[in-house]
Amino acid sequence: MDKIELKERMLKGEDFHTEFNESLPDNEALAWSIVCFANADGGLLIIGASDSGAIIGVSNLDEGIRRFEDVAFNRCELPVSILAETVEEGGKTVLIVRIPKGQQRPYRTKSGLYYIRASNRCRQASCEEVRRLYQTSESIYFDEAPVVRAALTDIDMDYFKEFIEKYVGIAGSDVLMPNYLKNLRGATESNQLTLAGILFFGKKPQEFVPYSKITAAYIEGKDLSVPPADKKDLMGEIPDLLNDSIRFFRLYLRERHEIKGFEPEVYPEMPEEVLREGLVNAIAHRDYTITAPIRIFIFDDRLEIRTPGRLPNTVTVESMKLGAHVLRNPTIYNFLNKIGMVTDIGSGIPRIIKVVKEKLNKEVALFAADNEFILTIPRI
Repeated sequence: MDKIELKERMLKGEDFHTEFNESLPDNEALAWSIVCFANADGGLLIIGASDSGAIIGVSNLDEGIRRFEDVAFNRCELPVSILAETVEEGGKTVLIVRIPKGQQRPYRTKSGLYYIRASNRCRQASCEEVRRLYQTSESIYFDEAPVVRAALTDIDMDYFKEFIEKYVGIAGSDVLMPNYLKNLRGATESNQLTLAGILFFGKKPQEFVPYSKITAAYIEGKDLSVPPADKKDLMGEIPDLLNDSIRFFRLYLRERHEIKGFEPEVYPEMPEEVLREGLVNAIAHRDYTITAPIRIFIFDDRLEIRTPGRLPNTVTVESMKLGAHVLRNPTIYNFLNKIGMVTDIGSGIPRIIKVVKEKLNKEVALFAADNEFILTIPRI
C-alpha cells in the first residue's frame, strides 16, 4: 500500500473490509479482529490511525509485527496467515496488516469463541452463523443434518419406494426401505430424517422446516411496492414444489398462438426449460441455514427467482456464467440428479442464458446480494 491508497482508505473510514486502531490492541482483541476478517472476506487492520483520519503512528514496529504474527499463529485456531507492511506519512509510520479470507473456515480464538465481521465491526457469531461457516467451507453439509422430531414414519414411503425402483433401479422391498434411505443420506443411523430426506420424501416437509416453501407472487406493476394481485405459498416435497411453481408460471405468463396448416401452435412467453432450470438451481443451491423461503415474482416487465443465501466459497456471478458451481447441498443435488433434473457439470445458468438469448433475444440478469441471489428474466 502506498500513501495515496492509505489516504483513500482513511477517507472512506471503517467498513466491512477495514478496521482502524490508534494503537496496538491487547492480544485477545487482536485475535478477535484476525478471526473475524478470516471468517469473512478478509480485510485490513490499520494500526496507528484514528477513525477521524488522523495519523498517529506506531512507536515500536518490530514489537507490533511480532505480536501480530504470534497472535495469528498461536492464539487463533486454525493459525491464520497474515502479511504486514508499513507506510510512512508525515514522519510517522502506520502499520497495515492484511488478513486474507480464510480457506479453512471457521476460525476461532484460543478461548474457543467464533467472531465474524458485521458492517464495520467485529461481533461474536451466533450458532446459526457458525453452522453456515462450516457449510461454506464444506466441513459439513447442512442438508445432511438431522431434523428434530422427524422420524421414518414421517416419510412418504410409497413415493420413496417408487423413487428407488424408478431412479435407482432396485426392486422395492418394504423391509429394506429404511436401509436404502440411510445409504442415500436421507436418514441417520439412528433413524432420524436428515434435512434432505424430509424435504424430498417427507409427507409434510413444512411442518418440520417451515421456510422450505416457495412463495410465489404475481404483481401488476414493476416493483414490490405494488400489492400482489395473486400470492401463493407452495408446499410439499421438492418435486411437488417444482411442479406447482411451473403451474403458477403458466397462470400468468402469456402464450402466443399461431395457426399453421390446420393446427394451432402454442409459443410460451418463456421456455419452460428456462423456468425449470431456474427453480431447480434455487432449490439445489439455496442456503438452508437461512430461515427464509425461495421467492418467485412475476412483474409486468420481468420474472425474478430469489434464492436465500450468498454465493458459496469462491463462486462469483461471472464464474457462474461459465458453469462454475459448488455443491452446497450435495444430497439434495444427488436426489435431483437421479430424477434427471440436474447434471454434474454446472450447466444450469449457462443454459438459461443461452436459451433466453436464442429464443427470446433477451439478456438474463444475475445479482448476488448479501443474503440473496436474484435471477431476473425480462418479459418485454
